[in-house]
Amino acid sequence: MQTTYISSLIFAVLTSISVATTAAPSVKAELTTPITAQMPKAEQSAKVNLNAADAESLRRDLFGIGTAKAKAIIAYRENNGPFTAVDELLEVKGIGKALLEKNRDRLVIN
Repeated sequence: MQTTYISSLIFAVLTSISVATTAAPSVKAELTTPITAQMPKAEQSAKVNLNAADAESLRRDLFGIGTAKAKAIIAYRENNGPFTAVDELLEVKGIGKALLEKNRDRLVIN
């Protein structure tokens, strides 16, 4: 009975140590930098011309624009002529006010 008690006690101590070392926070904390600081300057300030950009540029340079929406922008431009204002982008199916506001500072009309 005494050996069982000692074995159980040793097992409990070893388990506690194991749990404590895996649950302990890392001593070395990583410094996080903002995403904009990680992006090259050219990429941060890149403006997208709605009347000249191809689908790949739209997809790559605009937030929330995937392949389907990029193709819809191109199709709208081909069917209705060049954009006359950035707000005209709201006429494209799948582009809402929130998405336009996210990208407004990245868009130009030339």
